[in-house]
Amino acid sequence: MEEIQRFIHGFRNFQEAYFTEDHELYKSLKDGQRPKVLLIGCSDSRVDPSMMVRSEPGDLFIIRNVANLVPPCEHDHSYHGVSAALEYAVCHLEVEHIIVLGHSRCGGIRSLMEGVSALKSNEYISKWVNIADRAKQQVLKTFKDASPERQSKACEHASILVSLENLLTFSWVRERVDSSILHLHGWYFDIESGNLYSYHPQSGEFELLV
Repeated sequence: MEEIQRFIHGFRNFQEAYFTEDHELYKSLKDGQRPKVLLIGCSDSRVDPSMMVRSEPGDLFIIRNVANLVPPCEHDHSYHGVSAALEYAVCHLEVEHIIVLGHSRCGGIRSLMEGVSALKSNEYISKWVNIADRAKQQVLKTFKDASPERQSKACEHASILVSLENLLTFSWVRERVDSSILHLHGWYFDIESGNLYSYHPQSGEFELLV
């Protein structure tokens, strides 16, 4: 209950900041949102996109899920929460940038690398993280003699690239990218160092951004 009370206190601070002291921002947002950036991040509680980039309400449209994964485009009768949010951001909000934000020590990627059968509940997780299975197979081939920690980090990087590739399987994403209306970015946050890296297609490497 102590945690809930702390969150309620935090909301009071938020309320005072945006609805009492400076009410102009939410006044401008009451009729709709106009974010320029879609950020796809992990559900991990240590990696809060809005806090990390110090964004204001209305700046970011955010999708968070286990291991910051983007599934490929599929046309079936299943429920597609990530794809629906992606469609809304791209086709209706007309965002100009999509950032896939991965991070070190990702539990979802570790589960992919180790196999999630050991988890107490495995009804949905294994199928979801297997979106990045080709990243895992690439890592096991390229880093076959590396430590499990090194393999996991390599897979964290590679899975971001899988998500960027999967974004292009959506026709309305690819059309906008090809027309330079939409730009894709792969970012990686290192929890240990606090550094932020960005993927550069020219070098094929994640290079220090901040």
